[in-house]
Amino acid sequence: MTAFPPLLGGNGTTTSARAPVFPADLARRIRWVGFDVDGVLTDGGIYLGDVVGRRLEFKRYDIQDGLGILMLRMAGIRTGIVTGRVSESVRLRAEELGVDDLVQDARAMKLRAIRRIGEEHGIGLDEMAYLGDDLPDVAVLRAVGLPVVVANATDDAWREARRFTLTRGGGRGAVREFAELLLKARGEWDAIVERYVSSRAMDVEPEGVVP
Repeated sequence: MTAFPPLLGGNGTTTSARAPVFPADLARRIRWVGFDVDGVLTDGGIYLGDVVGRRLEFKRYDIQDGLGILMLRMAGIRTGIVTGRVSESVRLRAEELGVDDLVQDARAMKLRAIRRIGEEHGIGLDEMAYLGDDLPDVAVLRAVGLPVVVANATDDAWREARRFTLTRGGGRGAVREFAELLLKARGEWDAIVERYVSSRAMDVEPEGVVP
């Protein structure tokens, strides 16, 4: 397992370097993984400005997180981004990563959106995991089978998933940490890593999409 340094936990103290352990039966049941954006895929900060009358918003994403999402997709797990902010930056990042489901809802009605996704694809809430960090995520964390929070989660979010609190903060490798933990608990990590490495060692591009 990659060694991740501890960050501030949801209770305002420094977390231990001990990563959560996902039960194997629970990990193998997961068919969909959802991510909040601000505070999970990013560190929560935004760059907001005006350029010749046009509102522009920029966010910083972690490259290792992106590879973690790819590894989940290679395992056949459906992925989604569900956020309470509407941003072109998020649309571009979701497209770049090949995320299956993207919901940007300024009202932050996240649980309703996730239920709809589940109904459309025959996936139960108990077969879903979600990574959150703050109040807009609490209803989802209470509903899904595998609720997970990042190290910088607020107290309210942390209380809903304290058993599965990551050691990394949002935008700082938390998604990659989660992906590695989940796939190792499923017994799939090593095979997917080898598949990825092999795909990058070929002289010709392999059939199919392996980003």
